[in-house]
Amino acid sequence: MKKTLFFVAALFLLLVSMTSPIDTINIPNPFKPKAITLSFNYLRQDGPGSNQYAVWIENEKGEVVRTLFVTSFTTQGRMRDGEALVRGYVKRPACVPTWVEHANPELMSDQVLDGFTGATPRSGNQLYKWDFKDAYGNLVPNGKYTIYLEATLFNESSVLYAYDFMIPAKKNKKTLIAHAGGSDQSHRNMISDVKVRLK
Repeated sequence: MKKTLFFVAALFLLLVSMTSPIDTINIPNPFKPKAITLSFNYLRQDGPGSNQYAVWIENEKGEVVRTLFVTSFTTQGRMRDGEALVRGYVKRPACVPTWVEHANPELMSDQVLDGFTGATPRSGNQLYKWDFKDAYGNLVPNGKYTIYLEATLFNESSVLYAYDFMIPAKKNKKTLIAHAGGSDQSHRNMISDVKVRLK
């Protein structure tokens, strides 16, 4: 009798364990973002020597992996009163100087520059997304990267935002670091509410 009860109890426990909810629990995948986005509010300014900005990615060695956007005056210049067309950063060396120094656009063809150059936008929220690929469409290797936003506020005055992150990316709450340059910050409201998100 005891053997029969023991056998029935063991069989019951076996059946319960086979149908246990443990077998049906779905363990969520770890956070694996497919892109990093940078957004900010842009307020277009009056007068020359302003309204230029660039967004780009660098690796840990300080090499530009990909430029996401540069305003058209910076790379293409502007013709006025019959003057010769000269790239904006040549005419005005204070035009997004960090991007110019790091990306070295002098070595790029007009066609390459056209790939990430755009018209100066209207005032409002701007959003740029990087899918972890280089300029040739290849996924970049794991490591530390930095996303930059540089804006020429007014003549020699500028602001540079930098955000470090890792690939594989992880959720974090690091703060964007901003460095302001130049004595005249009268157009400092040109760029505001800068945010970075891993999605």
